[in-house]
Amino acid sequence: MKFGVTANPQIPSAREAAKRIVGLLDRKHEVLIETDLAQSLGASGIALADMRPDVLLAVGGDGTILRALQLSDAIVFGINSGSLGFLAEAYADEVGVYLERIAEGDYRVEERLRLKVTVDGRRSYDCANEAVVHTAHVAKIRHFEIRVDGTVAQRVRADGIVIATPTGSTSYSMSAGGPIVDPRVDAIMVTAIAPFKPAMRAYVFPATSEVSVRLVKPRECLLVLDGQHEFVLKGAEDVVLTGSERRARFVRFRDDFYRRIEEKLSRQ
Repeated sequence: MKFGVTANPQIPSAREAAKRIVGLLDRKHEVLIETDLAQSLGASGIALADMRPDVLLAVGGDGTILRALQLSDAIVFGINSGSLGFLAEAYADEVGVYLERIAEGDYRVEERLRLKVTVDGRRSYDCANEAVVHTAHVAKIRHFEIRVDGTVAQRVRADGIVIATPTGSTSYSMSAGGPIVDPRVDAIMVTAIAPFKPAMRAYVFPATSEVSVRLVKPRECLLVLDGQHEFVLKGAEDVVLTGSERRARFVRFRDDFYRRIEEKLSRQ
């Protein structure tokens, strides 16, 4: 079997976990290691976007998993070497038995919604968690207009707008007051960040809708995609989001979304 391995080599726990995993796999399988990680391990590497593995092992936290999903269409097995790790399927110290099951084909693939993001008609990175349009300056509120399939759904003065998938509903969107949505539901959540009117509520739209975020008056803003990529907007752009044809694919061994909520969120 062909495995890909990615981790942030600047994080000691992730690097050491990845090193152990490569050691476990090297004896039986073909292993492709992302370039920066490979250099830190003294091995040959390949760019993540150029990998074509059967399964991609993302070792670290949720940020590493989200980056893997942005740069690769491979099936991702998230391995938690950090703390929260909401998207991960296994902890680094228990990964051996799961790697054997993957090699034997004893797993299922869970597909989840990603967002297709375009700015003035130009496609950007797809998002597994969320896209955020945020004021570029501290304490500078912006006036946003949200359109759904061409119809104005909401005008709100706020620090920013979070447009999230169900996967991202337990991340920034939740922190901003958005709902938790079962990942089996294909939907887009739109939540204002620190709205001027506290009574403003989040919206949930079908994933087939086109959700447009515009500023009523052009002002500089930032567009942040999955916390991985940041773009400066002049404020006159039309940011449009809809369900992507590219699904996020995860290795899964169990159905435990609600257990994860209890474990990761309720007891924090």
